Amino acid sequence: MMDEILDLDRYPLDQQGTTKWRSLVERCQGDLEKDGMFNLDGLMAPVVAQSSAAELSSKFLSESFNHTREHNIYFTKTIPGISDDHPALTRFNTSNDTLCWDQVMGTPMDRLYQWEPFAVFLAAVMNKKELYPMGDALAGLNLMSYREGQLLNWHFDRSEFTTTMLLQAPETGGEFLYRSDLRSVDNPNYDGVARLLRGEDSEMRSLTLSPGTLNVFRGKNTPHKVAPVRGDMTRVIAVFSFFDKAGVCFSEEERLGFYGRTN
Repeated sequence: MMDEILDLDRYPLDQQGTTKWRSLVERCQGDLEKDGMFNLDGLMAPVVAQSSAAELSSKFLSESFNHTREHNIYFTKTIPGISDDHPALTRFNTSNDTLCWDQVMGTPMDRLYQWEPFAVFLAAVMNKKELYPMGDALAGLNLMSYREGQLLNWHFDRSEFTTTMLLQAPETGGEFLYRSDLRSVDNPNYDGVARLLRGEDSEMRSLTLSPGTLNVFRGKNTPHKVAPVRGDMTRVIAVFSFFDKAGVCFSEEERLGFYGRTN
């Protein structure tokens, strides 16, 4: 039963079409319009989230893929129209340890990802006809761990929105940093990107989440990062990938780059 792991009294994801469900959808739509994100604090019971992270700690040590890479904010080597040495193309490092969907089957996060009312609710908030989990046994659900000194550096998302849930918070560090609507379809704002990367943007914001909180974020035009983790406690987060068509899979090249394996 999903009410064993989720707070369905506060967040009635299982009551599609009811007044309570529609009110929650409208509230999340309002937050998304205003802030570019919405949060459901404690959607997963914090004790379930934290115990899931603890149970996976040995698997992270023995089976995870260490994804360490150098990149710029665009995850591409060049941008037409600006020089390769433009400060908007500054390169920096990112590092985390990743478990793939096929390694976390049967966990509460897997149960949530495959629970149809979850996709139905997200589709309603995002004004999509339907949303589907991926058909990719590696990429659909990822759990990411950040140890001392590890971080996710500045980037724009390729997808329209990102759906995550914090399972374990670090002792210090690991804050979610973002700058809303830094660019648009009509204005790439390369100079503004350069100012952000130099730490000169006064509109950068910081968000600290608690375990069990669902965060849905529009990151295509809002750059964001996770600050370096400090202390012995890792930051553990689940990333759920949904698409508006069924059966989406990564290419073999993408799987190899993100997970170090193709099957």
